[in-house]
Amino acid sequence: MERQPAPVVNHHAGRPGFSGPIGLVVGLGMYVTGRRRARTVAELVAVGGDDHVVDIGCGPGVAVAAAARRGARVTGVDPSPMMLRLARNLVRGNEIRWAEGAAENLPIPDEVATVAWAISTVHHWPDITGALAEVRRVLTSGGRFVVIERLSPVGATGLASHGWTEGQAQSFAEQCRAAHFADLRADRYTVGGQAFWAVRASRS
Repeated sequence: MERQPAPVVNHHAGRPGFSGPIGLVVGLGMYVTGRRRARTVAELVAVGGDDHVVDIGCGPGVAVAAAARRGARVTGVDPSPMMLRLARNLVRGNEIRWAEGAAENLPIPDEVATVAWAISTVHHWPDITGALAEVRRVLTSGGRFVVIERLSPVGATGLASHGWTEGQAQSFAEQCRAAHFADLRADRYTVGGQAFWAVRASRS
């Protein structure tokens, strides 16, 4: 039997980033609606005071705030200057740093992060292979990596397609395996009535 191609997991990579008034409105909406999910992510990877978390595609900083509340040092990275301006105004702390950058070129030194996560952003990454190499570069040995994407029905369009089907979640896990991550698992969760996929791995 001919093998079917793996589902594309970065299916919105060509869309423009968030900027201007629309970016501001979207960012505020993310901040208000994303708190429970951000807490769940921090719990999934057991973030604590000894961690340095890198939030890839941090948006308005809601998950940065969740990690900081658990005592971690946090670096929020986002390609959108609008999102970073909003994050700096909404989230403050002595152990928080903000940096403009993209998953494929993280402005982070080698092997300094004990945790890296990407929440609802991988489907926008232009280059999955390059981004995974960057994540692996910045993680310490044994560092934890988690990706969260909303559950998206097969064939969904519009906003409903901004997420992953089960096939896309499994495909991303396989790409992590090919990038030499270990301890791969893809799980489905429900938080606040919304289902999402969590793909977890560690740097071997």
